[in-house]
Amino acid sequence: MTVSGAFSGAFAGRRVLVTGDTGFKGAWLAFWLTRLGAEVHGLSLAPEGEPNLFSQLGLGNLIRSRRADLRSFDAVEAALRETRPEAVFHLAAQPLVRLSYDAPVETFAVNVMGTAHVAEASRRAGSVRALVSVTTDKVYRDPEAPRPRTEEDPLGGHDPYSSSKAAAEIAAASFRLSYSMPLATARAGNVIGGGDWAKDRILPDCIRAFAASAPAVVRNPASVRPWQHVLEPLSGYLCLGAALLGGKAGAAEAWNFGPSEDSVPVSAVADAAAAAWGDGASWKASGTPGPHEAAALRLDSAKARKRLGWAPVWDHRRAISESISWYKASMSSVFDARALTAAQIELYRADAAAAGAAWA
Repeated sequence: MTVSGAFSGAFAGRRVLVTGDTGFKGAWLAFWLTRLGAEVHGLSLAPEGEPNLFSQLGLGNLIRSRRADLRSFDAVEAALRETRPEAVFHLAAQPLVRLSYDAPVETFAVNVMGTAHVAEASRRAGSVRALVSVTTDKVYRDPEAPRPRTEEDPLGGHDPYSSSKAAAEIAAASFRLSYSMPLATARAGNVIGGGDWAKDRILPDCIRAFAASAPAVVRNPASVRPWQHVLEPLSGYLCLGAALLGGKAGAAEAWNFGPSEDSVPVSAVADAAAAAWGDGASWKASGTPGPHEAAALRLDSAKARKRLGWAPVWDHRRAISESISWYKASMSSVFDARALTAAQIELYRADAAAAGAAWA
């Protein structure tokens, strides 16, 4: 693995713990950290379903990953005590809005108490100099307001997922204020990218349908979301982690990491995905009403641009193009997930550097 000088070499040789490393975003982050020269540890449940990105990347051979349920404080504390990480990226969660309606208690237990357990275990470990706790753009009380949401807007949430993440933000802020912890929270938009195989997400649902030569069934095509490639918020999390490790004043706060453009409708994503796939790919609206989901979400990332020097790089069309390229390659019998994922990380870094991103 090559060691990159990105993020000013902040992670080279450091012990870093990623919770949720067997999930989509967590696997991308853990893999990127290995390429930054970090000694990466993971803490999560077992990978769910086949295929899954953790297995496709062979992450079990690259990082030291252990299985634990975040609802058990003893398990979380044991992991932090034994690994003694300098940086923790907390991504483990129940991440689906629709599932939260079916499993509200589990959603609150994982997302709220799981966050509290990670924060307390990090505090007790005595080694943690940076804790980045990842939440969502859905933490805002009035997500459908006409202007994009800023970090100062009130927190809330209609569905159990959104409200559990807002509660996790409050819990994290309490730990930060009560114990002067180097703890920041990060709120991203709707993330897409190769290796996401979850149900009830627009791109994986489209890929499964397209591969079967069937029209994708899309719910809420008029809903508007801040779409972004997975590498966009991950670069923000890494910028934030590097700032905390460097003792940057004011880094231990809440941060938005949104896309480079205004939010676009679900229908535009489905159109772009079908066009990128080709072979007559198409989609249709589900026509079946589902539980409440916000009609529009928008994020204002001016704070991260100004104070962290972070900025998004790829628009939604480029994000979809790179994602479809990854998925189509994965259909090949000679698919090398590790090589392609590394190549996309390097391509993103090069584009960020060309755009003047200091971290790149």
